[in-house]
Amino acid sequence: MAKFQLILPKMGESVAEATIVKWVKKPGDTVEADDTIAEIATDKVDSEVPSPVSGKLVEILFNEDDVVEVGQTIAIIEVEGEDVAEEPQQPAAPVSEPEKAVVVEPEPQAATPVAEQEAIPGTEQLAQRETQTVAHTSSSSVRFYSPLVRNIAVAEGIGNDELDNIPGTGADGRLTKDDLMIYLDSRAKGGTQPVQQPRAEQSQAISQPAAKSVYTSPVSTVSSSGNEEIIEMDRMRRLIADHMVMSKQVSPHVSSFVEADVTNLVMWRDRVKNSFEQRENEKITFTPIFVEAVVKAIKDFPLINVSVKNTQIIRKKDINISMATALPSGNLITPVIKRADQLNLVGLTRAVNDLANRARNNKLSPDDVKEGTFTITNIGTFGNIMGTPIINQPQVAILAIGAIKKKPAVIETPQGDMIAIRQMMYLSLSYDHRVVDGMLGGSFLKRIADYLENWDVKREI
Repeated sequence: MAKFQLILPKMGESVAEATIVKWVKKPGDTVEADDTIAEIATDKVDSEVPSPVSGKLVEILFNEDDVVEVGQTIAIIEVEGEDVAEEPQQPAAPVSEPEKAVVVEPEPQAATPVAEQEAIPGTEQLAQRETQTVAHTSSSSVRFYSPLVRNIAVAEGIGNDELDNIPGTGADGRLTKDDLMIYLDSRAKGGTQPVQQPRAEQSQAISQPAAKSVYTSPVSTVSSSGNEEIIEMDRMRRLIADHMVMSKQVSPHVSSFVEADVTNLVMWRDRVKNSFEQRENEKITFTPIFVEAVVKAIKDFPLINVSVKNTQIIRKKDINISMATALPSGNLITPVIKRADQLNLVGLTRAVNDLANRARNNKLSPDDVKEGTFTITNIGTFGNIMGTPIINQPQVAILAIGAIKKKPAVIETPQGDMIAIRQMMYLSLSYDHRVVDGMLGGSFLKRIADYLENWDVKREI
């Protein structure tokens, strides 16, 4: 009999590691090709690891809750023939994609007298952070740190010497984001700081892959007294929290609001929704209509569809709309409608329904939640009329759609002004003031409202 090494497969260009949530098969179990061996979770989405071969699972190399890097062997399967191993899938090297993005260098500005210059919000902090990043990168370090860990360290003012002495629970003693966050939390509370174990002890510790992480977070509710209980955040909630804090630290948020009269749009949907469902076997909600309006507005104002890298503005040629979707657990995920500008309203409806259904049933793949360029969140679903959402990094803007409410409104007619009952809603846009100023953000938001207000009630689809 031969032994087959099952590795953690590549799950997208931006995914470097995953947490083993559950071993579906146990040592001694017979497995068939395509049987699920383990359930895993990344910082983007949950997934499964199938077996490429048939045989018997003889060994698992990691425990549940362990963090494993892409390409590492996670289990041994006994098969017929000679010893084999899956070809390790190395993360793809970054390549430039000129057809997908355009780097827009800031245009030179005319000199302004010093007395009249106005400080740009966040420039001092940005310059300081860039200087710190260079210092971190240029100085030597005894171990590898991921870009995310380095960014957090820079933001918190942690130097390499301090970083090197924080215990790591990742592969080969690597420092994970969770390790660093726990360290920061302990430091903020004035607790005893963990000390990196000696290299010899560390090597001995990591040679036992079945050992559980010392920082495994409980998911149960712990009662601390008769009047209160402590609820530990689950893995997804911790990731969401980290991402939101990072976004507020990186981007100076500004919000703009408009009120839109969508009476024609509501009347049109009421007229077509039944026939549309019968013909397409799909329910048409307001979401694909909002997506269509956003896509049109992005085409009119392409500098909303960008990201920021140091002093460069990266303009995206693809319009990929992330749609915030609430999960039964109460958490949130943002699956992405890729190249939404190439879909008609029927295609957008299918995409919205498919992604929403798969999100709620935990069937999304890592590719379904990456490469978004602009986010929409429909807070009207919960009866809210407006909100100020946090930007979904590395994007620079996010649209919140409020509930549609019947309200008395002033209508201008050739015969004069009159008051009528109209279907009204608020739209709010949060945007990154480093690259989106009030004129661009406000004009973009107003254009979305214009597309919705001027909806053709006779439109056929």
